[in-house]
Amino acid sequence: PSIAGLPQWYVEAQLKKFKAGGRGTHFDDLTGMQMRPMAMSLATEDEMKTVAGYIAQLPPKKPIPVLSGGDPAKGKTLYAVCTACHQVDAAGNEALKAPPLTHANDWYIANSLKKFKAGIRGANPLDVSGAGMVPMAQTLPNDQAVLDVVAYIVSLQK
Repeated sequence: PSIAGLPQWYVEAQLKKFKAGGRGTHFDDLTGMQMRPMAMSLATEDEMKTVAGYIAQLPPKKPIPVLSGGDPAKGKTLYAVCTACHQVDAAGNEALKAPPLTHANDWYIANSLKKFKAGIRGANPLDVSGAGMVPMAQTLPNDQAVLDVVAYIVSLQK
């Protein structure tokens, strides 16, 4: 996924989760299992901070949508529960550990929602902040609802 411009606090937190085993250990999370060894190769917190700082200073780019079939108008209604943490403009909220969604790939958002919904992400006791996403993702009744909310988030991207 496109990670350029993600806030340093978020990248650091995710690297720590991967390294500690809070992410990337579920047998159905193949992409997470690919990322975990990368995080484990960072020996110190200073190395994590350096990597996270580098990613944060990269200029974000608007991703090219690859998913189709979503209805942004329906997605706007579904996104209402997301605003509590990710804000109305999808800019995220550090205090709530909610990352910005404004430069995320549509396929990555959809995959993440499906993983949270299925308990592949957010179910590990070491992923306290991810745990809050599980019930939120479960408010989406089906794959079409996931596509709709993703289409709405994409419509917010500048």
